[in-house]
Amino acid sequence: MKMGLSAAEGTILHGLLEESAGDIVLKLDEQGFIIHASENFAGLGIDLSLLLLSPHIADLAERSHADDVCSYARSILEGRALGGWVEFPAVGHPLLDEDESCHTPSWYALSLRPFADEEGNPGGAIGLMRSVQHLRSLEGELHASVLTDPLTGLANRHAFCASLKRHLASGCQHTVAVFAVDRMRALFMQYGQRAADEVQWGLAKFLEAMVLPGQELAQLDEERFVVILPDMTIPSANEWASDVLRTFASLTVGSSGNSPKLSASAGIAGIECTVDWTLRQAELALVMARAGGGMQVGRARRLSAPDGGRTRATNPQLGVANGPR
Repeated sequence: MKMGLSAAEGTILHGLLEESAGDIVLKLDEQGFIIHASENFAGLGIDLSLLLLSPHIADLAERSHADDVCSYARSILEGRALGGWVEFPAVGHPLLDEDESCHTPSWYALSLRPFADEEGNPGGAIGLMRSVQHLRSLEGELHASVLTDPLTGLANRHAFCASLKRHLASGCQHTVAVFAVDRMRALFMQYGQRAADEVQWGLAKFLEAMVLPGQELAQLDEERFVVILPDMTIPSANEWASDVLRTFASLTVGSSGNSPKLSASAGIAGIECTVDWTLRQAELALVMARAGGGMQVGRARRLSAPDGGRTRATNPQLGVANGPR
């Protein structure tokens, strides 16, 4: 499929792709010598304009890997291979500095594709050089983004459920507490998304300061946060959550001007049966607390399951403990 781009438009597109990907774009002649490189090629410490002779693609690799790069490039240029990648540690160009000990090698991956001239004869190859370290860094950031909330940086629901599953397997009497700002939807409608984000970020940082060593804090969704309270009974968890709400209330009492008046509620439940059951009970307890006017702690009663929670149980009763008024 032809895009119908002019030479100038193709140059602009090339620049955009180069900036977004961070790859080095190379053009080789039929012998494997570099005849063109994108601007970020200078990051290797090589300025093609200062060289009397163009460097060979193998000259970019350390001596121990130069033969591998040369063999790969030859197989592409001679049509014996159609693509693939070769990794090698790249150093500054030896023609510019004979002392290679001063160079710190960086690993790159090289991919080449052959091209033909207007008459169909082999004309060389177009290639991409990609920093392996940069790629690993991006993979790490992607992995972290899968497990963390982008706004608060806390573990997200997926990561929390995995941790909760491990606590369930331990069989210990742990508790979870779910927190949320009251009337969050109304706050969003009145003040906008930016204010709502600031409130969520502020509550996240407040809870980070309130959790004790060994307790795990995560963000369930855009409104709710959850804490695993190891070896804590429902009454103890209720006391701890009430103290958290009282502290939060004391910090928001002094709000003035156009700042919204904030309050929060909590729901607590024992870790039992399954991950979904535990979260459902804690979330129902939170709903009861908010329905009671907010600034309260809702409690779900523990469920006795003689078969280890394998049978489906009915909803436990929910009690609401008065919080700070």
